[in-house]
Amino acid sequence: MMEISLIIIAFIFLVIGLLGSVAPVLPGPPLSFVGLLLLQWSGRGDFSPVFLWVWGGIAIAVTVMDYILPSIMAKRFGGSKSAAVGSFIGTVAGMFFLPWGLIFGPFLGAFVGELIHNSKDTGKAFKTAAGAFLAFIVGSGAKLIASGIMLSYAIGVFFSSPPVV
Repeated sequence: MMEISLIIIAFIFLVIGLLGSVAPVLPGPPLSFVGLLLLQWSGRGDFSPVFLWVWGGIAIAVTVMDYILPSIMAKRFGGSKSAAVGSFIGTVAGMFFLPWGLIFGPFLGAFVGELIHNSKDTGKAFKTAAGAFLAFIVGSGAKLIASGIMLSYAIGVFFSSPPVV
């Protein structure tokens, strides 16, 4: 009975992780990784330790990347250090205004940061903010891909391993 409960909870975590990749409220890839671990502990997962370590690292990396990429891209799109800091502050502040705050927080933070640095160049501020928004899209895509791959591995292992008796 415990194995069946772990399998059900594992797939709940995997599906919520996939949803969390596009819904900014939930940390998608870490939840998906917990689902892989639960499937492994149920006896139905046939994952090697290296596989689990690699996917644990990927889950952490794409989650961290999603938070720091907007400030990096704001700088890359020609923004000042103020724009990069503004984008990071906008990302953090956006967490309090879900879901729209996380979507537009990096954009607004970079825009305001660049205007503080150079109040006369709104075109540059908009370009910088667009870079921060692009980073949000890329980060969300990376999280979605990682969580989707983890779910597909779990489904493949679940249906290829012998049933729990």
